[in-house]
Amino acid sequence: MARWDIFCSVVDNYGDIGVTWRLARQLAAEQGHAVRLWVDELDAFVRLCPEASVDAECQRWSGVEVRRWAEPFPLVEPAEVVIEAFACQLPPSYVAAMAASGTRRLWLNLEYLSAEDWVAGCHGLPSPQPGGLQKFFFFPGFVEGTGGLLREADLLERRRTFQADGQAQQAFLQSIGVAREAGARLISLFAYENAGLAGWLDALAADPQPTQLLVPQGKILADLQIWLGGELLAPGDHGLRGNLLIHVLPFVAQDDYDRLLWCCDFNAVRGEDSFVRAQWAGRPLLWHIYPQEERAHWDKLEAFLAIYNADLMPEAAAVQAELWRAWNSGEGMETAWAALLKAWPLLQRHAEQWCDQQAAWADLATALEQFYLNWLSYAA
Repeated sequence: MARWDIFCSVVDNYGDIGVTWRLARQLAAEQGHAVRLWVDELDAFVRLCPEASVDAECQRWSGVEVRRWAEPFPLVEPAEVVIEAFACQLPPSYVAAMAASGTRRLWLNLEYLSAEDWVAGCHGLPSPQPGGLQKFFFFPGFVEGTGGLLREADLLERRRTFQADGQAQQAFLQSIGVAREAGARLISLFAYENAGLAGWLDALAADPQPTQLLVPQGKILADLQIWLGGELLAPGDHGLRGNLLIHVLPFVAQDDYDRLLWCCDFNAVRGEDSFVRAQWAGRPLLWHIYPQEERAHWDKLEAFLAIYNADLMPEAAAVQAELWRAWNSGEGMETAWAALLKAWPLLQRHAEQWCDQQAAWADLATALEQFYLNWLSYAA
């Protein structure tokens, strides 16, 4: 058993803490490591782990020691493996302690997820640091030669068991205030603000098949309020227009969010953590990628579409890509959604096939463990 320190600096959403909290739990539960998770915004952590305290300097949940990352940084012995998540900067005193210890420690920069073709070439590359230290770049990814995706060992078995159990799904939905209506399509919506929302909602409301839209608390609620005529929305509220019934949900813990995705026929997600979990749900999805300066996010979007759609029939691939582009550009959702519905059976089968394909690669925690073991062997 080794000691692992994971540093997470929360930016403005929940992707950073979402990924690092899942990773910390898996490293502790499946690899047996002693894991400390350093978080600079405990408010964000508590949203994902509601039983936790926002005031505690040190607390323990799911086998992980969760520490407040604040200045001045406490004097602690650095771990054998140190992960700075998403290029956050380690505390200078911690780096100095690593350099002064005289013990070799594995320092990893866990990068953001991307499907761009340069990722495999950069995965695992070293970066010499002052004081004789060395850092390695570790890239999650979708292809051989990358670090894989976060996936607990029993995740797909649990998901498929749950999806085959109608009573379990009904009980879960009722626990979050949703009664599924017969014949209704169930869609989850977790997104950033989006000018294209109104067009999509119009299309859903006019669709002959009823839709229940499940919307956890988040940034998209402001746009939803405008479409509903300015009504303020809170968890537990409902809105009905045409054939569209909207349910506003509380912000749920990670395991419950997984179940929400598993219940739905289609999942609109954002960022990185929910994006990966929607893929493991084995259902068609829509990704709202985090906008970046100079439209750099479009390269990432197109790179993923290229590999995700590679095994799809050309017509289905085209309508799926058009929907994703419309959503991320904020226009054209009505036409794109109508076209997508015609390819629905193909997209359903493809989502499950993609899930199986990705599960053939080592998951992120396992890949990190193997990298560490290889590093130890090389050092010896």
